[in-house]
Amino acid sequence: MSRQRYQCDVLIVGAGPAGLAAAYRVSQSGRQVTVVDDNPDAGGQIWRGGRKKAPSAEASAWFEKIRNAKIEFINGARVYDQPERGTLLAELNNDISELKYQALILATGARERFLPFPGWTLPNVMGAGGLQSFVKTGLPIEGKKIVVAGSGPLLLAVAEYLNRSGAEILLIAEQASRASLARFGFGLLGQIGKMSQALNLKRQLSGVKYLTGCWPVAASGRGNAKLETVTMRRGTRTWEVDCDYLACGFHLVPNLELAQLIGCEIADGGVRTDEFQETSVPTVYSAGEATGVGGLELSLVEGEIAGLAAANQETRARELFSFRDKQRRFARALNRAFELRAELKGLVTSETIVCRCEDVNFDRLMASDSWRAAKLHTRCGMGPCQGRICGAAVEFLLGWKAESVRPPVFPVRVGSMLGE
Repeated sequence: MSRQRYQCDVLIVGAGPAGLAAAYRVSQSGRQVTVVDDNPDAGGQIWRGGRKKAPSAEASAWFEKIRNAKIEFINGARVYDQPERGTLLAELNNDISELKYQALILATGARERFLPFPGWTLPNVMGAGGLQSFVKTGLPIEGKKIVVAGSGPLLLAVAEYLNRSGAEILLIAEQASRASLARFGFGLLGQIGKMSQALNLKRQLSGVKYLTGCWPVAASGRGNAKLETVTMRRGTRTWEVDCDYLACGFHLVPNLELAQLIGCEIADGGVRTDEFQETSVPTVYSAGEATGVGGLELSLVEGEIAGLAAANQETRARELFSFRDKQRRFARALNRAFELRAELKGLVTSETIVCRCEDVNFDRLMASDSWRAAKLHTRCGMGPCQGRICGAAVEFLLGWKAESVRPPVFPVRVGSMLGE
């Protein structure tokens, strides 16, 4: 194992839209900028595939900007520790990358929220975005029968992609109420771009059943070998749907682990920042979904502001404040519309697995009174995912929040922790 050393003016963790926008703005100032990301190519989850497979004209335009900018990328590297202020460590294959910086921008994005219900650990029950990613990397989906369920705009985007890839979408089940979505839709009337996107998705999914106030309550299959049937509920009615896959995700959760490790304050479920996207830790900025889930446009403009501020271009950053304010109003409306209903807390039974890594069921969790106590007595959250799956579920079900984050942020080789 070798140690590679990098030094830059501004280090950006995350190569999704926010990270790319920040990197572009920093590069314009002439500052040395390095972007580190754990994926093999830039783009994050929303622009997965990078410049070779850009999913939209907007993505292509940003990748063209990046291509012509002076930006150093370190792909396939996971940041796992901060040994001292101004230095991060990342694991890349069997090597350690030591990353030194003057300013840091955290653009770590978000992940899907999973809620436990009987059968959710069966093979072929997958995250909505997760199934889409598998299909993009070659999973054959043509002719497969799929139920897409959960909450949030991601469901429609995933359903459209799977439908276009040859899958048979049996049902899109959104847990939010019709009234809530109607209020949200009314708010889009003044935003032509977002309304156009919504209408385009609706046209492409013409003929696909879309039910509001509907959610899965159980998944089953003979011998638990793989998924065969999903039980759905809407109001007082329940019924079964035979399918090959259940693509299920309940909106998004910001990735906060690295920010917490560094010491950034968290507020309202995201990294707290000031008007220039600077966190409570001086010269450390945050942008995109890590500050709160708000969509692509908000991620891009926050990234631009963070990049300009990190490069001491505050006057230019201020020019983007009004557009950011508009996107933040949209984000607040988005999160109100897709707020999880209380009934979803009743999906778990005493035997339902909550922590998949350590096989901890809900009954064992109920014997504890805090996240820390549950970890000590059951190892909940101590498996390979380090609580990324069960943590958000436990917070929703029981109101417990992670009390501390310790290195490594991601599982790494023992040699990496020892610096060997």
